[in-house]
This record gives sequence, structure tokens and C-alpha cells, in this order.
Amino acid sequence: MPEHQTRYIGGMNLAPDVCYQALASRDRRFDGQFVVGVTSTGIYCRPICRVRCPKPDHCRFFTHPAAAEQAGFRPCLRCRPELAPGLAMMDARDQLARAAMVMIDNGFLDHDSSDALARRIGVSERHLRRLFRATFGVTMFDVARTRRLLLAKRLLTDTALPVSEIAHAAGFGSQRRLNALFQTHYRMSPGRLRRGGRAGASGASITLSMAYQPPLDWAAMLDFLSIRQVEGLEQVETGCWQRSLLIEKDYGGERTTHAGWISVEHVGPEQLALTLPVSLVPVMGDVLKTVRDVFDLDAPMALIESHLEGLESTGLRVPGAVTGFEMAVRAIVGQQITTIRARRVLAELVARFGEPLAGHPGRYSFPTPAVMAEQPPEALISLGLLRIRAEAIIAVAGAVDCGALRLCPGAPAAETITRLCDIRGIGDWTAQYIAMRALAWPDAFPAGDLVLKRVLGCDNAREVVQRASRWSPWRAYAAIRLWQQASGAPTSCPAITSQGALTRSGASASSSEESS
Repeated sequence: MPEHQTRYIGGMNLAPDVCYQALASRDRRFDGQFVVGVTSTGIYCRPICRVRCPKPDHCRFFTHPAAAEQAGFRPCLRCRPELAPGLAMMDARDQLARAAMVMIDNGFLDHDSSDALARRIGVSERHLRRLFRATFGVTMFDVARTRRLLLAKRLLTDTALPVSEIAHAAGFGSQRRLNALFQTHYRMSPGRLRRGGRAGASGASITLSMAYQPPLDWAAMLDFLSIRQVEGLEQVETGCWQRSLLIEKDYGGERTTHAGWISVEHVGPEQLALTLPVSLVPVMGDVLKTVRDVFDLDAPMALIESHLEGLESTGLRVPGAVTGFEMAVRAIVGQQITTIRARRVLAELVARFGEPLAGHPGRYSFPTPAVMAEQPPEALISLGLLRIRAEAIIAVAGAVDCGALRLCPGAPAAETITRLCDIRGIGDWTAQYIAMRALAWPDAFPAGDLVLKRVLGCDNAREVVQRASRWSPWRAYAAIRLWQQASGAPTSCPAITSQGALTRSGASASSSEESS
């Protein structure tokens, strides 16, 4: 980055002098916010790299690894930039460019074109290219290529998978293509990196580490997920979260399904461990992104905490969703009933309409939108749901299945909330809650929530919005902390029902509009 140029990512001033100060002090708040290219070595590093700090004249700072690689730098084998936390949802000033970045990180360009990406976002390809380069300093294909290379580098270093399998898992299509790009960009062959790496044990599963910016209240996160665990779909044990995953991919018009059972645990400072079966290796990038979303690992916590004036700093994050459709179903099912009852209904729904997980008796994947869209309302009513909620689930399933409704990080928040509220049986509370967890929209805020009204001392939603405006654009994090505050739990998040009320008995309290 030229010395005179200043970039602002997530509210952080990334002027060269600020970046160098963060590099010299190995400030973990900036990990994932930028990388530094060292001209004397041709290597780019994370700001927390443990090597001796280079001289300022030898440093060039980049907001994305793709920009560093485009400038001719190779990733450091010591600090491993592929392990750094990613950019959070609010990091890019331009929402369209941010949405494109999220979709590229999810592997969209591995199997589709930039024109299709632009159509999905709702702009022309030319306009999106211009916005993307202006925001990130590189092209969309630069980012997609760097993503694939860094994923391959990670698998070569941390697993004993054959290079041919790694090439396909990283989205290269062939080992020959991987070899060529590795030689061009990293000036080494994949085999050389494998010989110098710490290959993981081969077998039925592999384990990868996942970094995050501290603080993270792991116990609070597991408490939140534990109170909602659905039998047959997921399981929370001491210090460990486990669940089924089903990921569908379209390879040249041919739809392929990958399924398996994963587990995540906290293994050390700023580090989680993800264990997954080899059946999910072909969609490794999707699995990694899902886990990062569920545990909100890319949240810039130092920045968020600085905005939450008057709220205790706890490291409590906004738990995300495995899929947006699943989160929408959970939110609709949980309206006006206890958490315990909602879990029973969801368990029956999963067992009846989900796919059995091979090799795991009694475990299922969550039903797909296509399956639920075909069900008559009576099939869901028989589970104990009111007709209005059964019809709402089917309507959401149909909209998601045909592409009319996108429930994923990067989807336009305001437009999506409006479309959700247009569905009979879904009110503003449920739409805002889905935006918090499925869209990972950090400024979502269910102002009609009864607990938020009580804890803020407000009589109506308008007053709640006014009181909460000081926490924008991180009001979702404020809501989580206010719910925790209402429960009186000092360090660990208690049971939070799908309607936001905090209680250890499981009774819910939602906005009255959700029962309409």
C-alpha cells in the first residue's frame, strides 16, 4: 500500500504507520485485518508472526493475501496466513463488494462465473468488478485463486491426503493445475511443501486448527448451543460441539451430496480444532466456512467491544447458523412455545424428513429446502405445529429452494428482512433474529423483544431502537449481552430461547406480534 494511502477496515485505521506499530507489537487485534509483505525476503506474513520484525522500509501492507500474492510475495511457512481469521461482515465499506467476497470465500467461483456471481448479487458484472477492485485492491479471480492456493497449502501441511485429492478439494480440478500454480506463485512444488510440513495422520478423519481473534467465551457459546441441541442432529458434550453436515454441490449440472459428522473443540489460546470425516474433504472449504460462521470466528472483537458502551466486555459472540434455512425453521418452530417443546418438534421433523447419516445410527442431516417445500401443511401440523407456522416453513422452503430468498452471510439484510416479513406467520422479531444468526448481520436487532424492553426500561419498540442506536453497527452483539445481563449470569451465557428470553427453565417470551 503506498505510504500516503490510508484504508479503513471495520473502523480500524490501516495507515502504514498503524500497521507497522501493530506488526512490531504483534497485536492480535489486527490478525486477519492485513498482511505484510517483506521486500527483503519476498514473503508475506500475518501481523502476529514471531520472526524478527523487519525494518519499516522493507514492509508493504495489504488488506488481503491476494493483493500480496499479486505483488509477488509468497505466504510465510511459519505464521501461515491461511490460518488467519477472515474479514468480518462489516469490514468492507461497500456492501456489494463484501457480499461478493463472502460468496467467493464460500467457493462460488470454483464452479461458476463472475457474471453469475454479479447476477446473484443483482448488479452488472462490470459494476461489480469495479466495486470489488476499488474496495479490496484486487480482482475477484485473484481472491478466488489465492483462496484455493491457501486451502491447498493448509491441507498439504496439516493432512496426509494424496495431492490429487487436495487438488480437487481446493477447487483446482486437477493435480496438474495445482502443480503449475504452486510453482508460479510459491516457487515450489506441492511435494516439497508436503515433505517440509507436519502431515496429519491418515485414516477415516482429519483434524485442522482454526484461529480467531480473542476474546471468545467458549463456555458461553457451548451453553447457547447446548440448550438448543436437537436429538439426532447435534450433540454438545464437555467442551465439544458435534453435529451432522450435508453439503450439496453442483458440478457442471450434476448435483452431488457430501455428508458427515464433525466435531469442534477448544484446544488452546485463540485456537479451535475441527475434526471431520474424509467424506467431507471434497467440500473442505465449505466445512471450514460453516464452522467459522457458527462460532463467529471472524468477528473483530476488539472493535466490537469498543462500540458496546455501557455493556460488560465478555467475549460473547453471536452464534451463527449451519444453514440459513435451518435457522429460519428453528426460529419459526420456537415461536410462543418453550425451548424444550421446540426441541422435541425439531427432533421429530429431522427424524421424519432428514436423511439418515451413513455409519451413524440414529443421526440425520437437517431436511433440505427442496424436501420441505414439497410437504403438505398437514405433515408439519402432525408434529405439533400450528397451521400458520407450518405454512410459513413451507413458504420459506420454497423461496429458498427456487433462489427467491437467500439466507446466508452476504445476503442483503434490509431486503431479506422485508421478504421474510411478507410471509404470513413471520414478524419482525423472527426476521431480525434470522438476520442476526443466518445472515450474520451485526446490526440486526429484534427491538420488539420483551426481555430487551424490560432490561432497557422501555415501553415500546421505538424507544428500544432509540436506546440501542448508540451500539450501531454492532447491535446484534448488544442484544446478546443484554439477554445475558437479564439472566444474571456473570460469565456464562444461560439458556436463550429462540425468542430471546433468558431462562434456565426453558420458558420463552417473545414479542406478541410473532403469535399473529
